[in-house]
Amino acid sequence: MTGLPSPGNALLRFEPLTEGVLLKRYKRFLADVELSSGETVTAHCANTGPMTGVLIPGQRVRLRHAPSPKRKLAWTWEQAEVPGAEGKPCWVGINTALPNRLIRATIEAGCLDTQLGAIAGIRGEVAYGTNKRSRIDLLLTPAEQNPDQRLIYLEVKNTTWTDGRTALFPDTVTERGQKHLIELMGVLPEARAVLVPCLSRPDVNEFAPGDSADPRYGELFRQSTGSGVEVLPCCFSFAADAVHWQGVRPVRPV
Repeated sequence: MTGLPSPGNALLRFEPLTEGVLLKRYKRFLADVELSSGETVTAHCANTGPMTGVLIPGQRVRLRHAPSPKRKLAWTWEQAEVPGAEGKPCWVGINTALPNRLIRATIEAGCLDTQLGAIAGIRGEVAYGTNKRSRIDLLLTPAEQNPDQRLIYLEVKNTTWTDGRTALFPDTVTERGQKHLIELMGVLPEARAVLVPCLSRPDVNEFAPGDSADPRYGELFRQSTGSGVEVLPCCFSFAADAVHWQGVRPVRPV
């Protein structure tokens, strides 16, 4: 582990994404985009949710081009530009396949050492919960110098919906998300349970449960935090060739 990086550091770098304009999203998994060359391509949309507030036909978007015989589509929709807080344009990460990798990189860079302590090992998609029928996003093993030697069960949630400068999750009813909160409570107190809202936009300064979209999730969120589940909202900004660390945001008192 390294020392705590300052906000603005690039946690992930990649080949520059290709910019275009969103024409439409349909069948949940597909999006038609007009590239700057005038060509229209169909991109895979890994975000199956309603994408409240970040799905705007005519908006600028960024795509990753990765042709492969194993893939039906060569393009993947990665980012979208939206009107951010105070009306300033803001790039948002919409690919729900990215946050687990991003949070893992955040931990490995030492960005969460203060909150989690030193970490010796990280495993992904480990079976846990009732009859081992769920999989935790990341299972962390504390390093020897960590004063708390309990395993850390860490669940990641991509978060793009906002109300002003408050990031909200979820933006629709999520029985899966409700189940995850119940199972996080189930590992306590023998292990630590951590919920990480991955705030995939830089224009927010706090996190809260999306009560209006899923009241039951809000109830379980309050129950879980009262039971000892830790919440670490991690904020990032998105560029055409990198994702940058912006720091941990507080949870709005609920």
